[in-house]
Amino acid sequence: MVVDMELQEAKDYVLQLMKDKDKIEADLKALAEVLETNHVGMDDPLVDSEGYPRSDIDVYQIRHTRHKIICLKNDYKGLMNKIEEGLHKVHALSGNQAESSIPSTTNDIQDMVQLDPFLRVNLVSPNSPAEIAGIKVDDLILEFGSIDCRNFKSLKDIGTLVQNSRYKTVNVKIKRGSDIIALTLIPRPWIGNGLLGCNVIPLEMIER
Repeated sequence: MVVDMELQEAKDYVLQLMKDKDKIEADLKALAEVLETNHVGMDDPLVDSEGYPRSDIDVYQIRHTRHKIICLKNDYKGLMNKIEEGLHKVHALSGNQAESSIPSTTNDIQDMVQLDPFLRVNLVSPNSPAEIAGIKVDDLILEFGSIDCRNFKSLKDIGTLVQNSRYKTVNVKIKRGSDIIALTLIPRPWIGNGLLGCNVIPLEMIER
């Protein structure tokens, strides 16, 4: 009975942390929209060529927004660590049985923590390998073969992987709305240019 109570408390704790996580993600999205409205990112200069504050943007608002984003990102990392610790406790108390109401493995949590989108699809050509694989415009890429947000440096990385994977299966994990979808892509020559028939652009950290 004591173990059952402790298990329930541990589960409730993790579920509350996940609600907190959702709140931070929503706040970050709202803050990102503030920057997008001003047509600036996290690193764009706020002064003109002569060193004066730019007159085309709300400099104070942008500085305040950037500061809040940085703080929330730090809070988010700490929160995800607490969730992972909480899951370890839940699994230990439950004898490692899968829980339907929370992620059932540590890998699930690692995906939540680390697999931020790092590319956005902005073009998919008809009848291309990308379209055949199920990729759509505005899909956010979480994994492209062995590449994810942790080791991605530039689009050259993607190009090299594609060239080395001609006629081979590349596992692609995407985020479409609130859904996470696993797709299988086979780079190969087709009637159009390249081996994929799609175009991707890197995401700034704030967009993730």
